[in-house]
Amino acid sequence: MAYVDGFLAAVPKANKDAYLAFSSAADALFRQWGATRVVECWGDDVPKGSVTDFWRAVAAKDDEVVVFSWVEYPDKETRDAIQKRMMNDPEMAKLGELPLDGKRMVFGGFTPIVDV
Repeated sequence: MAYVDGFLAAVPKANKDAYLAFSSAADALFRQWGATRVVECWGDDVPKGSVTDFWRAVAAKDDEVVVFSWVEYPDKETRDAIQKRMMNDPEMAKLGELPLDGKRMVFGGFTPIVDV
């Protein structure tokens, strides 16, 4: 069964091009290593809620944009192998620093229960 990693981050608006360059290079590696799909979404209609919202989840500031991304894998085993490789592969190190505050990134792994 497929497996999905989801990501939510606050990216400075001024870093959009740097984010796109970084994520495009990283996403190409994920695909090369076995991910079946990678989607990067730049927030353009992300409302602020009265109790909770995407902005609060990543402590986004007024000069930042909320980014929502996911990576699909054929199964959890492939995802686990790619995550391990990501931490140790020299190709990832060549990408340089994240163009965002990684401490405020929210992420997790999910087993799909509906896919229509």
